Amino acid sequence: MYEIKVKTHFSAAHNLVNYKGKCERLHGHNWVVETIFAYHAVAEDGMAIDFHDAKRLVSEVIEKLVHSYLNDLAVLKKINPTSENVARFIFDAVKARNTNVKSVSVWENEGSCATYYE
Repeated sequence: MYEIKVKTHFSAAHNLVNYKGKCERLHGHNWVVETIFAYHAVAEDGMAIDFHDAKRLVSEVIEKLVHSYLNDLAVLKKINPTSENVARFIFDAVKARNTNVKSVSVWENEGSCATYYE
């Protein structure tokens, strides 16, 4: 089994709903998105997926999140825009384009992340 991991990033703001604490107020993050793809074999060129192609795919998915207020986005409007839900949204959107996605981790800062996988 081969795992290919790419990191991308975006900046966005949000506030948590039904939360008692600082994070219920509007605030932002420089989010880091770590996406892992899993393959049983490599192609003739020796690659499971080109890093450039994997990163481009994830970047295209997160483009609608870049410099946004996550609470207002249609894709997140009906759910609390927690790191967990952002990771799930990105995972589902990537999986719609590449079923080899294994997991998506969303880092709010260097010490805190949420990971979604099936």
